[in-house]
Amino acid sequence: MGKPKGIGLCIGLNVAFLIATAGCAGLKLQLVDHSVRRPSNVAVYFTVETRNGDPVANLTPQDFHIYEDKQPVSILESKQTILNPEIAAIHYTLLLVDLSGSVVDSGEMPALIEAASTFGDRVGPYQKVAVYTFDGSPHLTQVVPFGGNVRGGVAALATRRPSDPSTNLNGAVIEGVRVLQQQMEHAPLPLRFGTLVVFTDGTDRAHRASEDDVARSLDGAGFDTYVIGAGQEVDSKQLSRIGRSGTFASQNRADVQRGFTEISARIEAASKRYYLLSYCSPSRAGEHEVEVEANGAGTSGRLAYRFNANGFGPGCDPNTRPSFDVKHPRQPPPAKAAGQRPPPEGGPPPAGKGGVGGTGWNPKR
Repeated sequence: MGKPKGIGLCIGLNVAFLIATAGCAGLKLQLVDHSVRRPSNVAVYFTVETRNGDPVANLTPQDFHIYEDKQPVSILESKQTILNPEIAAIHYTLLLVDLSGSVVDSGEMPALIEAASTFGDRVGPYQKVAVYTFDGSPHLTQVVPFGGNVRGGVAALATRRPSDPSTNLNGAVIEGVRVLQQQMEHAPLPLRFGTLVVFTDGTDRAHRASEDDVARSLDGAGFDTYVIGAGQEVDSKQLSRIGRSGTFASQNRADVQRGFTEISARIEAASKRYYLLSYCSPSRAGEHEVEVEANGAGTSGRLAYRFNANGFGPGCDPNTRPSFDVKHPRQPPPAKAAGQRPPPEGGPPPAGKGGVGGTGWNPKR
C-alpha cells in the first residue's frame, strides 16, 4: 500500500492506528476513536463524508468491507455490525436565543418560538438540546436543560421580557462556550461532541466583551459553531466570525424560520455521518494492517490502521460494548465554513448556489 497523504498516527490500547485515505477515493473516512479488546473484538468510531464535505448517512453493515493484510474478511466470520453510537458517544447542542428588546418588541416572537421548537424537534432525536437566552445582561438564562423538553420550554418565551434591552452577543457566546464545555467535561460517555447555535437579530451592543475575546474563546472551544441572524442590524461578516461552521444571515426578519430550518438540517445530517463499526477479528497473534472500506453515494473510501492481535481467541461477540477511554475522550475537529455567502438582504437565496437547501451559505466539513 503506497504512502498516503496526510497520515495521522494515533496510539491506543494495544493498537497503533494508521489513518489513511485513498487519494482517488470519492468518500472520506475520518477516525474519531477505536477500541480493541479480548477475546477478538475490534471497534472503530468514524465519520463518512463525500470529498465535498457532505455527510453520508444510512449506510448498513453490508456497505462496509473489512480487509486484514490485504485479504477480505468474511462478513460471516467477522460478524461485523453497526452498533448504536449512543452506547459510547453523546452529542450536545446548546441553542442561544437573543431576547433583547429589539427581538421581543419586533412582533416576530411567535415565529421565533415556533422556529426554535421545530429546531428542537429535528435535532433532539440525535443530540441532547439545551436552550438558553441572552439580552444585555452579563449572564445567560437557562430555559431548557440538556435533553429537556424544548418545545414546552420555548413556549414560555412568549411572556418573557428582557432584564436589559441591550444585546450582549459577545458575552453570550463566551459564556455559551463555557456552559457547553462544562457539560461535555462531565458527560457519562467516553466520546463527547458539542454544537453551539446562536440566534440574534443584530450585533453586540453591550460591549461587555470584545470580538477578540470571542475569537479566543472559540479558538479553544473544539466544537462546531453556527449562527442564525435575521434582522436589519445583522452584520454577516461579524456573525461569520462566530459561526465558524456555518452562518445564515438575512436582514429580513421573516427569514427566521428559514434560518433555523437550514441550520437544523445541517446538524441533523452531520449527526448521521457517524458510524460505530464492530467486528470479530480472525487473527490470533501478531500485528496486522486493517482497512475498512465504505461504499455509498455511488463511490467508496477507506480507513486504514494497524492493531496487535496477541492473545486473541474465540468467543467474540461483536455487540459487546467497546472499551473506549473515558479518561481521555476524543472528538473530531470542528467544522469550518468555506466560501459561505449570506442570502441577499430581504430577498430569496440565489437559485442553485450554496449549501443546504440551496441557500447562499455554503459550510464545508
